Amino acid sequence: MKLFVLALLTAALNVNEWVNPFIGTSNFGACNPGAVMPNGMMSVSPFNVMGSSLNTWDKDSRWWSTPYVEENSYFTGFSHVNLSGVGCPELGSLLTMPTTGPVQVDYHLYGTEYKDEVAHPGYYAVELLSGITAEATATLRTSLERYTFPGGEGNILLNLGEGLTNESGATVRRVSATEVEGSKLMGTFCYNRNAVFPIYFVLRVSKEPDSAGYWKKQRSMSAEAAWDADAGKYKLYGSYAREMSGDDIGCWFHYDNLAPGEKVTVQMGVSFVSVENARKNLEAEQPAPDFDAIRSRADATWAAHLGRVKVEGGTDDERTVFYTALYHTLLHPNVLNDVNGEYPLMEYGAPAADGGVGHVEPGHNRYTVFSLWDTYRNVHQLMTLLWPDKQTDMVRSMIGQYREWGWMPKWELYGRETWTMEGDPAICVIADTWLRGLRDYDIQTAYEAFLKSADTPGASNRMRPDVDPYIAQGYVPLNYFSADFSGDNSVSHALEYYVADYALSCLAKDLGRPEDAERFLARSLGYRHYYDPEFKCLRPRYADGSFLTPFDPEDGADFSNAPGFHEGSAWNYTFAVPHDVKGYAALMGGTKAFVSNLQHVFDEGLYDPANEPDIVYPYLFSRFKGYEKRTWEAVEKILQNHYKNAPDGIPGNDDTGTMSAWAVFSMLGLYPDCPADPSFTLTRPTFTKAQVTLPDGKVLTVSRSAAKASRVRVNGQNKGFRLRHEDVLKGGTITWK
Repeated sequence: MKLFVLALLTAALNVNEWVNPFIGTSNFGACNPGAVMPNGMMSVSPFNVMGSSLNTWDKDSRWWSTPYVEENSYFTGFSHVNLSGVGCPELGSLLTMPTTGPVQVDYHLYGTEYKDEVAHPGYYAVELLSGITAEATATLRTSLERYTFPGGEGNILLNLGEGLTNESGATVRRVSATEVEGSKLMGTFCYNRNAVFPIYFVLRVSKEPDSAGYWKKQRSMSAEAAWDADAGKYKLYGSYAREMSGDDIGCWFHYDNLAPGEKVTVQMGVSFVSVENARKNLEAEQPAPDFDAIRSRADATWAAHLGRVKVEGGTDDERTVFYTALYHTLLHPNVLNDVNGEYPLMEYGAPAADGGVGHVEPGHNRYTVFSLWDTYRNVHQLMTLLWPDKQTDMVRSMIGQYREWGWMPKWELYGRETWTMEGDPAICVIADTWLRGLRDYDIQTAYEAFLKSADTPGASNRMRPDVDPYIAQGYVPLNYFSADFSGDNSVSHALEYYVADYALSCLAKDLGRPEDAERFLARSLGYRHYYDPEFKCLRPRYADGSFLTPFDPEDGADFSNAPGFHEGSAWNYTFAVPHDVKGYAALMGGTKAFVSNLQHVFDEGLYDPANEPDIVYPYLFSRFKGYEKRTWEAVEKILQNHYKNAPDGIPGNDDTGTMSAWAVFSMLGLYPDCPADPSFTLTRPTFTKAQVTLPDGKVLTVSRSAAKASRVRVNGQNKGFRLRHEDVLKGGTITWK
């Protein structure tokens, strides 16, 4: 039975009590219910995706990207440092596991079924059928687990051979009777075989064991080692205390006779710089293993973050969906620097005097996990609105990455660029942040980076390798470029470049560069090359200008491959032009034709709420006077059908908070539908009242007087259905009647 603390009686209780971390743990949401702090480096997740035929999903039998899934039932430990909502496997390693009886290091045998899970922001607990109660909490860079044993023999295991990463290799060293240190290699996210990086750790147990040692899975050997009884098996090293290295290794602590109900805690500090820094992080954030105190601090930190928004009305399920979505938007990006300010430099590929280590400026944080193709659409706008200090440091981190290796991030992961998905999304993020008024960073260096990726010829352009025909012809033709197993994504690539170039045009205009502004605005309109009036949608073209034939605009649905499109069909991409909606309508034959075509997507079930390209679609109706109601109706239907208080309550991968951010904004009643246009489209809010405390203390109150309210007033005035970011920051009221 899964439990989460839920306030059913009064909204005055801690907002954390409306968070259900089990939402998104099914239906490929790829979320987990583990313990983590807002944007924390450390996260601790139950790991239940290997080791038993009892499980529905197994990481070793199919593509699998999350340490936990609701349908499974076999627990093999806690994984440390995890990704949330992603579609490719990575991290989710450093597995700690409590067991009873003699030492057993084969996870197929030491794993166990479980019951009575409890999850809360910053806390997770579970009852193992072995009789152990396992609990976990976290600080920003460290974890703390508490194991209550049933008595008798007990063990703490650290498995360094398993996890979600496709990389292998680890080292561990015993420092004392109660402490070990080491590292493990991570990487190869989304087909990127050389995008590898180490994670360093220090682990301490609170009770000195009666015995301890290592294990290593031996390779199978025949003639030369026929005498070795351990060949092909796990070998225990109980009388060896130097370091151990290998692909499938671990260490164990054994207790001969624990008292019934005796507790043993396990502390872990991590770093992406060094073992020394992992120890500094642990000592700074956990001077003592006080589980209840650390759990309380995590709870208070989450309450302060989530408490920026207070809602009234709505059902219990709607409140839970809302606050859980807000919670999910704060899991990534993650703080990368250690307590001493050190962090791994971007793409450190050769020895250098600096050792590949950078130092963040005092008072700031370096961030990582920039899934920008996803998050440029809404996560960073939410950060800009509610947590501008975080967003400013995220922008400073992106600019720092450019300084360190010459390119802005696309999908950066712990100092390595993975080149996942398409486009030039850092332009969208930073231009939007600048135009929404956050400016404590070096915009000139950012602009330099943007010009480099926009104008460098394709042969030397890591960000836009197919930019040559895009500049020369205004579009990317079929059969010009294919990066990975997804095939030819020419239309998808070009559409992302159009949005980025529009954002760059807006930034150039603001920076007083009119010629650049005009040039990039013209580029952003190249989407028109793909429009086919016969099918009334975007259609791939060849270099000679001819359209792809035969052509079915529904090909590519459900993430199947289709020429020209990535993870979607032509219908999922046709309206992904938020920067020129009125111009696009004219191309289609006018407002009625545009609206009819857009409505067709919803009426025929062609809209995909589980991926990013079309999540802006519902808000495009509101660009046309008299059709705003279609936005409200479409948004409410999507929320009702695809977001719910259940493990399958997110329509698909949460994509580091992007799908959750869509729900947060949509339920509040305002949505940022175009990067670099510092505005929000208004939609009918879910709650009768929501109070948003802005960073300067002003309060924005969004309310509705009836479920079917249709008139909106901003501070008592009719300002239509679009509101500038600067006006939102003034606070006041948005009232639906």
